[in-house]
Amino acid sequence: MNRSKPWWSPSLSVLRKPYNYAVRSSPEDCFDASLLASARAARSEYFKAIKKAKRDHWSSFLGTATPQTVWTAKRFGIGHPPPHFPELPGASTLLDLNKPLLDHVFPGSPVTPTSSILLPFKNCAALVAAEVERALTRSSLSLAPGPDTILNSVWKRIIKSTPPLILELLSPLGCYGLHPLGLKKANGIVLDKPGKPAYNSPSSFRVIILLWTFSKILASVRY
Repeated sequence: MNRSKPWWSPSLSVLRKPYNYAVRSSPEDCFDASLLASARAARSEYFKAIKKAKRDHWSSFLGTATPQTVWTAKRFGIGHPPPHFPELPGASTLLDLNKPLLDHVFPGSPVTPTSSILLPFKNCAALVAAEVERALTRSSLSLAPGPDTILNSVWKRIIKSTPPLILELLSPLGCYGLHPLGLKKANGIVLDKPGKPAYNSPSSFRVIILLWTFSKILASVRY
């Protein structure tokens, strides 16, 4: 029987042990710089080795392809079939598709915020860079950004190189308990649900919400 991971090798098994040990030894809220550095190094080495093993296996597979296996290579190269595009009744433009999909995913009327005078919390502790770093540690570098188009990796570099910049942005919002409406805007990515008999209904699709990365940082920081 064919292996599910034919590119796997004994060397990857050897690298996986220190990687798993480093991950268990350095939890997300750990502030030990040496543990975090060793965990990042082990993770980087492990996943780089996986990418190289996959690339080498693919090159070897193509180099030894036969008339029988060339179609398998073609199938692997093409990848997954393209997604289904919504074909909703009466919708001829993208704007026509937007409303029924939003009504299905977010039923009900949006809540209109009431105007009020904001007062700062009493004895609000000053935000420190370590709290922001802890919040960013929980964020993956591979997550797609929202309307701000700023990756988490950019914020991680900012908090290390210029901490006052991000602290001056976050501190007033935290002390007043304010999460501005502008930061709650998001991009919606429509994906089809596989195996549906037809794609002429909003229920045949799901929407992935991409928020501002800065908004996620604000929601994750603990005061």
